[in-house]
Amino acid sequence: MKKITLIFSVIFLIGCSNESTNFESSSINKNETFNWRLVTSWPKNYPGLGMAPERIADLVEEMSDGQMKITVYGAEEQVPAFGVFDAVSSGSHQMGHSGGYFWKGKVPAAQFFTSVPFGLTADEINAWVNRGGGLELWREIYAPFNIYPIPAGNTGTQMFGWFNKEINSLEDVKGLKMRIPGIGGEVLKEAGGIPVTLPGGELFTALQTGVIDATEWVGPYNDLTFGFHQAAKYYYYPGWHEPGPMLELLINIDAWNSLPKHLQVIIETATKAVNQDMLDEYLAKNNQALTELIEVHGVELRRLPDDVIEEFRDISNKILDDLAKEDETIAKVYESYLNFKKNVSAYHEISEDAFVESRTK
Repeated sequence: MKKITLIFSVIFLIGCSNESTNFESSSINKNETFNWRLVTSWPKNYPGLGMAPERIADLVEEMSDGQMKITVYGAEEQVPAFGVFDAVSSGSHQMGHSGGYFWKGKVPAAQFFTSVPFGLTADEINAWVNRGGGLELWREIYAPFNIYPIPAGNTGTQMFGWFNKEINSLEDVKGLKMRIPGIGGEVLKEAGGIPVTLPGGELFTALQTGVIDATEWVGPYNDLTFGFHQAAKYYYYPGWHEPGPMLELLINIDAWNSLPKHLQVIIETATKAVNQDMLDEYLAKNNQALTELIEVHGVELRRLPDDVIEEFRDISNKILDDLAKEDETIAKVYESYLNFKKNVSAYHEISEDAFVESRTK
């Protein structure tokens, strides 16, 4: 009986100990607060791009009942516009919001998770990343840099940009200094142009003073805000270089692992909501802004000639193939990207593409 009593006593004490441990753990998760800093590549509170991280921060604070607060800093407030990746990687800041093609010098394959010329649209890249294996590849290539990425916004198909001269042939591109990042910039370079990488806040002055001859940015909603119509006459489409650019929330992995699970879920959920909300915003606002640019400010809307578009497409395909041959990581990502594009394009031919064609006739 003494032995039986001792056994039950031990079991009871162990049970009490476990309950105490669980209670303490639960208390820590509920009571510990987290105050994080988020740096971006965009001007503070800039429509669309700049407001996406603000909305993420607001949602996280509300959903966590104040347990987690995120302070958002615009470009140059704490780090340069193109210093976001390094700031998060080093841990000097826990979070960042930017676009992957800005890091092509560090992580060449990152460009595929922003936008590829003649590549996936916004809906398609969302599907590839979230349901087609893209997210796993994205996190794999960022892991060595101590960064955990989450899809965090999309502007939809962009405009090709603002020009001070007409583009009637590929000859007009030669020698043209244009702000255009990523693989799109490589295409322009191969076509004889001079790609320049500048943050958004410097573009108007650069265009106005002739430092650059042309610039792409986003689309009518943001371009009207920056006043590019005061510095350039012609507005060209389509945005072959950025058919559906995805933005990213960057999180330092050590900081991420320090969070309790429920806060990780809240961040993932809030960011996923903003990823879609941002796309909705641009779709709702772009045509209204375009109408104002044309009817109020006298902007000349121009379509790139078909033969120029075809040349850009041929150059783009060659560059992508060459990159895949030279870099094993790019080859792995590009294979996944290309296979998804082929499959989704085949279905779109008889679904969305066919419907839009029938609607416009």
